[in-house]
Order: sequence, then C-alpha cells, then structure tokens
Amino acid sequence: MSGIFGIYSNKDIVKDLYYGIYSMQHRGQESCGMAILEGDRINYRKDKGLVGEVFKEETLAKYSGKIGIGHVRSSSANTNHIANNQPYVGRYRGRELAVCDNGALTNSKELRERLEDEGYMFQTNSDAEIILFLIAKFHRGSIIEAVKKTMDLIRGSYSLAIISDDQLLAVRDKYGFRSLLLGEKDGQYMVASENSAIEIIGGTVIRDVEPGEIIYIKDGQLESHMYSDTMPQKQSCIFEHVYIARNDATLDGLNAYDFRIKCGAWLAKHETIKADCVVPVPDSGWAGAIGYANETELEVAEGLVKNRYVGRTFIKPTQEERELAVKMKLNPLRSAIEGKSIILVDDSIVRGTTSKQLVKELKKAGAKEVHLRITSPPVMHPCIYGIDTPHRKNLIASSHTIEEMNEYIGSDSLEFITIEGMKEAADGKIDDFCLSCFTGIYYEK
Repeated sequence: MSGIFGIYSNKDIVKDLYYGIYSMQHRGQESCGMAILEGDRINYRKDKGLVGEVFKEETLAKYSGKIGIGHVRSSSANTNHIANNQPYVGRYRGRELAVCDNGALTNSKELRERLEDEGYMFQTNSDAEIILFLIAKFHRGSIIEAVKKTMDLIRGSYSLAIISDDQLLAVRDKYGFRSLLLGEKDGQYMVASENSAIEIIGGTVIRDVEPGEIIYIKDGQLESHMYSDTMPQKQSCIFEHVYIARNDATLDGLNAYDFRIKCGAWLAKHETIKADCVVPVPDSGWAGAIGYANETELEVAEGLVKNRYVGRTFIKPTQEERELAVKMKLNPLRSAIEGKSIILVDDSIVRGTTSKQLVKELKKAGAKEVHLRITSPPVMHPCIYGIDTPHRKNLIASSHTIEEMNEYIGSDSLEFITIEGMKEAADGKIDDFCLSCFTGIYYEK
C-alpha cells in the first residue's frame, strides 16, 4: 500500500506537498518522493526513508513550483530497491511526464514483456514505470486520450497522480480498488489517497474521485472525464478501513473510526466469555476495543505500550523484520494485566506469528487468560490488488480452522467478526467494497 498526493495551485506548493505526504506516512515507510513543476522542467527528489528524513528544511528550500505530486511507499518483499522509489519522471518528444501510483496491476508481466519487445528498457520492477511508458507512448495529441488508451491496457488496481506539461491529472481504476479524494483550498485543487493530506493543509474534501474517472486540471480549471460510459460495481478496498487508513479517514462514504467501533461492538454483542478488561493492540486495534468496551461496559486497559518511534509491522518487507519490529514496538504493561482475564482486540490475523508473539508476552507478564477478538473475518486469500499479503500457503486462516489457529497462537479463545457482521458495521455499504482477501472473489484478474 502506498499514498499519493497532488496539488495544482497559483502559489508555491512545496511545503503543502511535504505536509500532505507527511500526514500519510502510515501508508508507507520504506521510501518517499516529490516531483514539482518549475517553469517547464520537473524537478524531483526521492529516496529511501521517512518523509522527515528525506526532506529536511534545507532540502525543501531548493524547490519551488505551483504543480506537484508526492508519494510514500511500502514495499513488498524483495522490492525495496531505491530504483523502485516514486515518483517516476521521464522525458519524451520535448516534454516531461511524472507519475505516482498506488496499486498493483494484475497484467504487469504481460505488459512489461510487450514493451520490452518494442525496445523499452526497464530500470525497475514497478507498475508505475509501465504506466509512465504507456502514457508517453500514446501521448501524441490529448493527454486525456493517452490516459484512456493506457487504461484500455492495464488491469488491476491503481490510483494515479500525473504531471504532464502544465497540467495535473488524477486517475482512479474502473473498480475503484484504490482510494482517491478530490479537495480544494482557496482556488487550488488537491488529490490524495486519504483526506488527512487535504485537511492537514487547510483544504476541504470535495468528494471521492469516482471509479474510472480522470480529473484534469489546467489553467486553474478542473474537468472530469470518464474512461467509459458503463462502469462495473465499485469495489474499493475494505482493508483500508480494517487496517491501512488512519482513524480519521472517510473513504467512499465510510469513516474508518466509526466502522472499527461498530466492528468491536458487534463482537461484544456476540460474546460468551466473561473477562476483566479489554486490551487493544495499538494502534489499529484501539477503535475496535473502544467499541467492544462501550458495549460491555468493561474497562479499556493499555496492556500493550507502544514505542511511537517504530513504524507499522504488517508492511515490513520480511518476516524477520516484522518479528523484530513487534518486539521493539509493543511491550506488555504488567500492572494493567497481571492476574486478569483480558479481551485482546486486533484488526486482523494474516500470518498469525505476530498474534502468537503478543499472546505469549502478555501471559509472561501475568495475564491469567487472553481471549483474542478480531475485527475482520479470517484472511484466507492473497490480495492481488496491492495489499502485501503473502501467498495463500502463508496465510494461517487458509489452512487452519479457527480452533487450530487458536491452538497455534496460544490464546484461550479466538473469535472473528463475520462477513454479515462487517456488513452491519458498514451500514449496508459493504457491496461497494472488495472483500477478496476474505472471500476469494476477484473482480479484475
């Protein structure tokens, strides 16, 4: 998962672009970058590391411009190479093009081979480079038509922010797998993966970019173009609301915090265990734990203390890094849990190793019982649209029953919310969301 941000303004946007991608640091901690149109040239910087490390005050002072795009990236295993950092910038036919992408193409291998047969030389294994080449290949007249021709070929998930000449474009795939929002502030337009990037700089969210929509901004004027007159049912990613997005994110009409609260409450309504307190797994388990506690009137205890200087562990590239990060990130608070039967609330179980480690540490710290409650259904199928879930053989729920998972993890009991429970928590909007990681139903292969 990654985060993209784009701004079109009548004033310098460098600081706003910086703060926007900084607000989405949770979406990717491996690398970041910005591309800014200065005159008729696109200047850019990208590197491994956090936004605050790559773009220090003295670095930002070297850039200025009124159109810019930015990116934060989480890499999957074996792809954390500096060449894969975004944005990508290319020069062709006397013009320049910059692209940021959030998503995963399902036919990238086929497209890469086709372009290589035509003489293109790839420097990365990123889908964004394929998209860059295709747009440049088709751009002989209208940039919008070039984007549409590119969309004819690419399949899977993508949200794009593009600089072409003195224009800013934003594109969302026809299913809307990847989130994308449109905002404005004092005559400037913004597009972002989450509303935090827009709101942190004082902007207002106008609406979600629609699936298959191309936003085109030039000379301060915004146009909306659709890839096709007929679009399939929207299928935006439910895992945004389960785990990826910040609590304050409202994407496709669903607020992540409200959804997580209701998922926790649903679990509590169907509870049979009597416990002493509710313990969230920070940070994405907090809202679910609050919802659970509100329903049961149990105390919420900070049984796991988080080191705020350690990033997300699910999106670490390797299992070894994930396990080490968990130890560095979360430490049991003995005084809050010793001798108590606790309800441990987390957002999901993917491989099961993190849950196993947490239960072990909580019991070592004196918890009498640990009852694990998960605010999403079992993740039984790999995501092909950009969430870095492993192959199915590494997903514990694909080969274990809930009872077997409970035994492996070492918890005293284990329960998940059901698809119907999730539908209830989403106020009936669940049909607009992709549930392929839970159901195995894929929409664009």
